[in-house]
Parts: sequence; structure tokens; C-alpha cells
Amino acid sequence: MGKLSLKKYSLLCVLGGEVAYTACLIYGTTLTGKLAELHHAIFELLPGFTWLGFGSFIVGAITVGVWSCLGGAYIAWMHNYSLEK
Repeated sequence: MGKLSLKKYSLLCVLGGEVAYTACLIYGTTLTGKLAELHHAIFELLPGFTWLGFGSFIVGAITVGVWSCLGGAYIAWMHNYSLEK
């Protein structure tokens, strides 16, 4: 396996993070009872997030995007560094 493109890998991680974030929010709207309370409480750990507010959806998406980008860049950097001799 060759070197990873830092930019491409980071963008793919952001895309995956945003898809997972949106899927989890949609799934959370189908829950009821204690499970819904737990799911909503976990999402509220994101800075500025309140359940089902449009502004907080955007803030959460930005937060997930930034962390996904940083994670993807770190993974690609570590992979590429491990290939150097």
C-alpha cells in the first residue's frame, strides 16, 4: 500500500463523519423512553448542541467535521510516516 493523500483522506473522513452524524440524528428521532433520553444526552455533549434545533445541527456538523478532518489527517500522516525508510 502506498502513501495516502492527506487532503483526500481527510475529506473522506469528514464525509463519513457527517453521514454518520446525520444518520444518528435521524435514528434518534425514532426512539422513545429512556433510550431516547440517553441518545439525546450523548448528543448534547457536543458544544452548543440542543436536540433538534437547526442552528445546533449546523454547529454539531461543524464540530464533527473538524474532528473528523483532524483524525483523518493524523491517520494519513502516521501511515505515510510509517512508510518512510
